[in-house]
Amino acid sequence: MGPQNYPRIHSAVRKRDGLLDVTQLVPHTRKISRDTMEKLIDRAIKRANQKSSRAHFSVPPDASPAAEQAIYRKAGQELFRYFKKYCGDPASTAHQICGKRCREVGQEAFRNRTVQKGRMNSGWRYQFLLLDSAIHSRRFQQVSDIGAAEADLNAVIEFLESDREPLSLYVSVKNRKNTMGGQDWPKAIVALERVASTDKNRTGPYCCVFAIAMDKGERHIKLMQRTGQAYSVNTEVWLSDFLWPFFANYSYEEVMSMVLDVLIDSTESTVLSAQVDIPNVLLDAFAEACMDAGLIDEDGIFNDPHRLIAFFCS
Repeated sequence: MGPQNYPRIHSAVRKRDGLLDVTQLVPHTRKISRDTMEKLIDRAIKRANQKSSRAHFSVPPDASPAAEQAIYRKAGQELFRYFKKYCGDPASTAHQICGKRCREVGQEAFRNRTVQKGRMNSGWRYQFLLLDSAIHSRRFQQVSDIGAAEADLNAVIEFLESDREPLSLYVSVKNRKNTMGGQDWPKAIVALERVASTDKNRTGPYCCVFAIAMDKGERHIKLMQRTGQAYSVNTEVWLSDFLWPFFANYSYEEVMSMVLDVLIDSTESTVLSAQVDIPNVLLDAFAEACMDAGLIDEDGIFNDPHRLIAFFCS
């Protein structure tokens, strides 16, 4: 795909050369009030919890003992499915857990899943917050939630030169740069630019953005290691120090400080994953699923690494 026709920076620094010249875009003309930002943060937290809760299970206060046990058993079965799906390296995992007690492995899987759920929840939180911040900033001509697998939001912004057609930004929000492995970037860049280039509602040029919500830094164009050429001259990686001021007119640290204040006033749990008391019923259900799959012996020990390989790879 050819270069989009928008003003670019000319720099001797390879990663900066060709970046969108944001000084040619209309600037922020107002500041979202802190009170409004905190309301947007509270809304983003609640919406993220609806999409992907950080908790493994939620027991209603009025739940009967039988209902509570059923919730724990269902969580144990879900943990078993997670254990299979996210084993990582099947061979290494089989080698590591062979000879280990099922309940100990279940506890580790529970902790790992807690961390993963937290990351997913944060991803949704900052995607929602970025979208709402862009809307309330009033800097953009139009902001919309795309909701596609490749792109999360679209923001249309005008240039200072009124005769230029507005620029459409297609944004994919990630927690951190390591959310994607090195081998994932080329495909993700191609997919995001395909969304932009085939959008029938777009009239002006486009710029694709991978928005990194929580890694400090400015921005750059992703280059191929072997050739030093850009994967796409129309795609940029925006890190938190550039991202939040651009969309919200607040610094990264200011945004995180406001999120903290909202969390302090909320009912969000402050318990570390290692401090979570894992119900015995949950671990029992996990062990039963392992037994039914033929992964453990009568003493609850993983005793056949090749059986584990067959299980992980099936």
